[in-house]
Amino acid sequence: MKENPISQNYSVDSEGVKASVRISEEEREYVPIYRVKYPKIEQATRAVLDAIREEIVTQLTFKTEEILNPEEMTEMKQKFTEKAEAMLNKELPHLSQGDNHILVGILLQESLGLGPVEFMLKDQNLEEIVINSAKDPIWVYHRQFGWLKTNIMLKDEALIYNYASQIGRRVGTQITNLKPLMDAYLTTGDRANATLFPISSNGNTLTIRKFARTPWTITDFIKANTVSSDVAAFLWLAIQYEMNIVCTGGTASGKTSFLNVLSMFIPPTQRIISIEDTREIQLPHFLHWVPMTTRPPNIEGKGEVKMLDLMINALRMRPDRVIVGEIRRSKEAEVLFEAINTGHSVYSTMHANTAEETFKRLVNPPINIPTSLLTSLQLIAVMHRDRRKGIRRLFEITELIPGGRLEEMKIELNTIHKWVPSSDKIIEWSKSQRVLSDIKLFSGMNDNEILDNLADKKRILLWMVNNKINEIDKVGRIISDYYKEPDVLLKKIKK
Repeated sequence: MKENPISQNYSVDSEGVKASVRISEEEREYVPIYRVKYPKIEQATRAVLDAIREEIVTQLTFKTEEILNPEEMTEMKQKFTEKAEAMLNKELPHLSQGDNHILVGILLQESLGLGPVEFMLKDQNLEEIVINSAKDPIWVYHRQFGWLKTNIMLKDEALIYNYASQIGRRVGTQITNLKPLMDAYLTTGDRANATLFPISSNGNTLTIRKFARTPWTITDFIKANTVSSDVAAFLWLAIQYEMNIVCTGGTASGKTSFLNVLSMFIPPTQRIISIEDTREIQLPHFLHWVPMTTRPPNIEGKGEVKMLDLMINALRMRPDRVIVGEIRRSKEAEVLFEAINTGHSVYSTMHANTAEETFKRLVNPPINIPTSLLTSLQLIAVMHRDRRKGIRRLFEITELIPGGRLEEMKIELNTIHKWVPSSDKIIEWSKSQRVLSDIKLFSGMNDNEILDNLADKKRILLWMVNNKINEIDKVGRIISDYYKEPDVLLKKIKK
């Protein structure tokens, strides 16, 4: 037996229906079990519910645009709830008010949601929900424990198909035998991928990557030892003085979360445009921020809005800072680096495991950015996920130093900070050459003034950590207070 076996209990609520969750290791199972226990319905009551659901769906005709609009979706749920409550009171008059609410919630889950999957969607501890087929239980990825097998199985392949179709309708797309693959970004920010048999040979599949409802902040990262306060202060200074940064890393390494954290350092006096496939960036609501998302084509193959379209359009919106979800294609990268060269500060993400790999991906096909354009990028921040230990760390901060004559422009990589796995510390690897030189040029500060500035930023960051300030708006306000009246904020902190 393990000294510390996995064990956790908590509850989740979906549409007013409570479910208990127990995570534990069980005999003859190779992974921990995520066991969901929720109210079961007797056969006679189930027959009544099925009849009520059919009647409500017949009476309430829902238009596609109502599903696409979150406000209309809320109104639709309200109408459904009122009808269901009235019909249950009529059909089952002896029900208590509490039981009535539970049955209405179950009806909502089954009619407008994904049935028992809704409990997992409401569990803030889960990052991923995976349905592999009707023959297998649902799997989930837990933030703390990794992959877990659940006790929930769906009754047949048709139900999985219905769930996928329902998700597709919410965003104006569909999945069929002629189009058996679907990738959908929901208005909630969640991302759903579905495949149909026989493309997925074991059965229909549905994978839902959940959007973080409570975004990470820099204080969370420092507290979790993902980044040190010294490095956070350095990156804050770099963003204040408009250094361009690309955040890279492997799948689920936390690069988008890190990009989001860094974006909170942007001064409140500047206009921010963010461009993404799905809304993952979350900034304090008081910032001058315009979030934009791409749109897939409709059923007829029309109406698509690509990332390139949004990037070209964003440059006409007079942004000071541009945040791009991910660099994937040559044209997007070209527009991005042209934006940098025309005076915009740009931040983005990319799939690459090291700074050197990032550089090679940028200058080689299919992205193939000319070295002369790449010289405008100052920093590469690399995130790393240690699957064995279950931790995420800032792996390295590397600056790009241009050199050579214009016709044979070369770039040297200088790693400033690096994570040492054996000690689990991020250490200074070498002195910054380009970034600090650029900051001196833009700010007029000398070496001592830069050191004092970094010390002040570090003091503010540690004060927020010690005072458990980790809500996105509160962290954003303190950073904005620093930009507005640094001396006043520092005096408050010193007290």
